Amino acid sequence: FQSTVGENRCLQGHLIQLLIRYCDVDAAARWAQRYSLPKEMLPCEVADELQKLRIQERVEEAAKADNYEESKKKDYYQLPIPRANIHFLQTWEEALQCWERVLRPGQVVGIDMEWRPSFGMVGKPRVALLQIALKDEVFLLDLPRLLKEDEAEREKEKLPRFIQRLYADAAITKLGYGMSGDLSSLAATCSALKDMDKQAQGVVDLLTVDKQVDVLSSEQSYKERGFRQPEKGLSLLVQHVLGKPLDKTEQLSNWEKRPLREEQILYAASDAYCLLEIYEKLCKDPASFGLSSDLTESLVGKPSVKPRAKKQPNKGEVPSPPGQQCRGSDKETSCVPTPISPKEFSVVCDNMLQGLGRYLRCLGVDVRMLENEDDHRKAAEIARQEGRVILTSGLPYQTLQSQVAEGRCFSVNCSEKAKEQALQVLKHFNVQVSLADIFSRCQ
Repeated sequence: FQSTVGENRCLQGHLIQLLIRYCDVDAAARWAQRYSLPKEMLPCEVADELQKLRIQERVEEAAKADNYEESKKKDYYQLPIPRANIHFLQTWEEALQCWERVLRPGQVVGIDMEWRPSFGMVGKPRVALLQIALKDEVFLLDLPRLLKEDEAEREKEKLPRFIQRLYADAAITKLGYGMSGDLSSLAATCSALKDMDKQAQGVVDLLTVDKQVDVLSSEQSYKERGFRQPEKGLSLLVQHVLGKPLDKTEQLSNWEKRPLREEQILYAASDAYCLLEIYEKLCKDPASFGLSSDLTESLVGKPSVKPRAKKQPNKGEVPSPPGQQCRGSDKETSCVPTPISPKEFSVVCDNMLQGLGRYLRCLGVDVRMLENEDDHRKAAEIARQEGRVILTSGLPYQTLQSQVAEGRCFSVNCSEKAKEQALQVLKHFNVQVSLADIFSRCQ
């Protein structure tokens, strides 16, 4: 009878009357809800039952939300310290308590930074939040606000001086992940910190350790844990060492907007604190992770930051294409990746390279292409979500390369024809095309 009644309001009302007579009020209320019938069209008993039905649904939705939060706790890394031990600092008086506790010899601190996503900008983004984690508490420093306060008091060097002191003190172990990129962003935020990479001592970049960690293959690891999508970067290291990945939901939120949401505060604190737990576990039993026993001696005190490095992997690092061993920039060709087939190579082409995308697809490469109206940032989103290499050109390359892991963004010469561009891409990634690959994909 549903097809008979259709969208006819009169027949829908008549159906409700029949349901009351031959079925029950509950059935009538459910059909009234399905048809979105106004209250004035319904008998009183049906309207009352519909109200109960809506209340019940709201309760069920709230229960689902609670279950979802519980599920997140079960599936993702959780901070082991109470919420009261996370301090959001916006004034110099508040920041002093942080420095007093952090600047102690022998201290081990986890450091992370957050900034507003800057897909459309060239150059390094400005740091909006500096997170410093100790064993029992985490400090979240509102950098723009604190720097503004410094300017108002005409003491511009006050905050940078403390940050320099922290990084230059070899007696304090600083833990980070992709520290070179973080320090570059810190320099872009405050000119007084531009030489921090040269002054840094006692730093441990867990990205360096990450490359040495001996783990199961990613694919097997995810199947065992039941994750839909492979984790990346720091989240992947957290999963390998601590058993659960980070919840990266807030990664691309607006970190400059105030006040920060509770979810952002917990996310930022977790990103810094997990570094302490990873380091502690690796130092206790480095052999079980395939690391040498002198992990601490070999890393602490050695600058893990290379000033001349042209680009560093960001926090959302994606593994290189299968068989690709070279992690250098596109200009560094001394390290040749192992050969792979087009079936193993997946790319996303920026919207000015649609001709290249069509040509590569003809050769059997898995290609996604942006539409003309798409923003460049969509290429980075697709690359991170699907593990693709970005093919772009010109100014967008400078922006996009900072949004994905090193070696995951390639700049193509726009002045060349599609065929020459394709040959350039195939050569760089050592993709070997056979006759069977040609036209193997739907055009």
